[in-house]
Amino acid sequence: MNTTDWIGFVGVFQILLAYMLNIAGRLNSNDLAFIVLNLVGSSMACVASILMEYLPFILLEGVWAIASLLSLIRFVRKP
Repeated sequence: MNTTDWIGFVGVFQILLAYMLNIAGRLNSNDLAFIVLNLVGSSMACVASILMEYLPFILLEGVWAIASLLSLIRFVRKP
């Protein structure tokens, strides 16, 4: 595996970890850890997709990262 593969692998692992912890009831979708795992994971997967020049996943992971960033902003701003 090359560097691009590792970046994508680690990113996707973080997204899947957040999902598995959520469905196992260990992590709520409003928890900071869930939001950060998704943000970092989707950003890494997006970078890997950019390096591979694979547009469908650039779009998917880019939108996922933006949605996660908006969730993080909402989390930080809540009273």
